[in-house]
Amino acid sequence: MTSTPQLTDRAALEHHRARARRADPALFLHEAVLDEAQDRLADINRSFSDRAVVTGWPEPWRTAMPEARIACDTETLDLEPGSLDLVVHALALHWADDPVGQLVQCRRALRADGLLLAALFGGQTLHELRACLAEAEAQVTGGLSPRVVPMGEIRDLGGLLGRAGFGLPVADSFSLTATYESPLHLMRDLRAMGEQNALASRLRRPTRRAVMMEAMRLYQERFAGPDGRIPATFEIVTLTGWAPDESQQKPMRPGSAAQRLADALGTEERKLDPGPD
Repeated sequence: MTSTPQLTDRAALEHHRARARRADPALFLHEAVLDEAQDRLADINRSFSDRAVVTGWPEPWRTAMPEARIACDTETLDLEPGSLDLVVHALALHWADDPVGQLVQCRRALRADGLLLAALFGGQTLHELRACLAEAEAQVTGGLSPRVVPMGEIRDLGGLLGRAGFGLPVADSFSLTATYESPLHLMRDLRAMGEQNALASRLRRPTRRAVMMEAMRLYQERFAGPDGRIPATFEIVTLTGWAPDESQQKPMRPGSAAQRLADALGTEERKLDPGPD
């Protein structure tokens, strides 16, 4: 048997989160995801009585959904099988060593026709900072070190739902752009989010000052607006899936269509020329 490769140093991640909580945590991304989840649930013509939220930051969810069970985003989720009709996985999958396993656990916790809403960072998140750090480190040290957790593109992330056994899977995204006085202020905000480097393979020594100074120079030079402030992009991908149930719509079998596409479009059907043998 093969074990799942370790992506995240959980002790470091919890240390970063605890330090952010002791100060003044920046939770605006979690609040945006909460607003988005509430809007989506309001559009669904049904009520959910047994809810759970998987998150490393329970504070905003406890206020908005006091009846929901809060489960920490550990490797094994504290969720009883078949006990829920709604699971929200909130901005935590990027730290999971096995994201598909996390989604499988969510599906098992749902009753038939239960709903999953999973919000996670997409591949465009912090693309400005990532590009500048990579270029600066390559220039100064001649190499690259692990700094940012892998974040997939929406097409790949949507495929996780099918692998986890969800029906009617949908993936979509939206972007938020925050502006900062300088790259240093952005890095301070990431610290306040508890989103500093917690990769298991990260360098265990401080980043060289020359690397940071060059990265900040590149960021300011390439991305600063007319007012001198720099943007930081956060792409939020939302995955929606339903625990399988016989009542759900199913795709038609190939060849079962009752009408030709040409008739529906009002055009003449032409056979393709097979060409020379």
